[in-house]
Amino acid sequence: MAVDQTIDRCRELIAEPLGVIAERWKESHPGGRVAACFPVWSPAELIHAGGMLPLGLLGGGATVELTHADARFQSFVCSISKSTLELGFQGLLKGVDGLVFSNICDVARNLSSIYKRNFPHFHVDYLHLPQNSTSAGVADYTAEELRRVARGFESAFGVKITEDSIGKSVELYNAIRARLRALYAFRIAEPQKLSTVELYLILRALTQADPEESLIRLDELLAELPGREGRPKDRIRVVIEGAFCEQPPLGLLEVLEEAGCYVVEDDLLLGWRWFTSDVPVNADPFRALGQSYVDRAVPSSTRHEGREHRSKGLIEKVRRSRADAVIFTPPKFCEPALFDYVPMKQGLEREAIPHLLVEFEEKMWTFERTRNEVETFVESMLFD
Repeated sequence: MAVDQTIDRCRELIAEPLGVIAERWKESHPGGRVAACFPVWSPAELIHAGGMLPLGLLGGGATVELTHADARFQSFVCSISKSTLELGFQGLLKGVDGLVFSNICDVARNLSSIYKRNFPHFHVDYLHLPQNSTSAGVADYTAEELRRVARGFESAFGVKITEDSIGKSVELYNAIRARLRALYAFRIAEPQKLSTVELYLILRALTQADPEESLIRLDELLAELPGREGRPKDRIRVVIEGAFCEQPPLGLLEVLEEAGCYVVEDDLLLGWRWFTSDVPVNADPFRALGQSYVDRAVPSSTRHEGREHRSKGLIEKVRRSRADAVIFTPPKFCEPALFDYVPMKQGLEREAIPHLLVEFEEKMWTFERTRNEVETFVESMLFD
């Protein structure tokens, strides 16, 4: 079936080094530039509007052995920061021209500076995202910060980023995000026809592909998925929360499903589906993106949200997806995720929603302990 072939192609794509993808794109786009975005959210629209290819800079996973990065970081920082730096040392980003980081945490902030010192040939920019969403000037501040980033690309690469080109890129990414919302809604309705591993492969491949081509593939998938066969199984419906930056190994997602879970909501690769509705295209695009970052954003542990309790967005996910439980999946040493675990846990307990904590790191290769924990958790709910 075409769905299976597309998913197989996605699996192949995400196994390729980012530099290989960049150089292949440049072969068909002579003179083109490629910029990669570190999690969680970066304005891919600005990169695309300058005729460049936006890619996701998502670490090295389990395939990249750390031989240089450990000497630049403390031992108690997250795996994704080390493996992302290792990509540069091993030449796996050859073909990538620019890198965008943001202030999601202290480690991401320092990673930007370390890249500048060790790899001066990259254009490295640091996006100062607003942390207090309740400020009256937050939209204007974010708009001006996005303008600064755009000017940096123009100066470094000689590209031109206009309001008109940004508007067209916003329309394209609005369409992509709308398809992703439709895929997530389909998984909520029929998780037996689209597993979380499959959905993750699709979404991960989207971060490493030309957006125009991705939109075509997403439309094909949405047309074919309803006809896919899938028999419902006796599983609990869960939300996984905490993997908004460092991504869990595929083996962990497979274990969650094999142990008896339908994952019906998640915060995987959150930045590429950050907006919950379309960004307006009939106004100043910089301000529209800045305002949308605040008002159309999914709840995230990477910014301060003083208007509501931390658990509110998670509980809404549970209700909307008709989930039975939450599995927290924070990466080891991830301060934003671990700090938020306590208030989220308290909120779930007030609502009598069961939950389980499962830590991970991207280089995990054995999952038997996790499998036992999840199977016990599932059985306690199925046979209670």
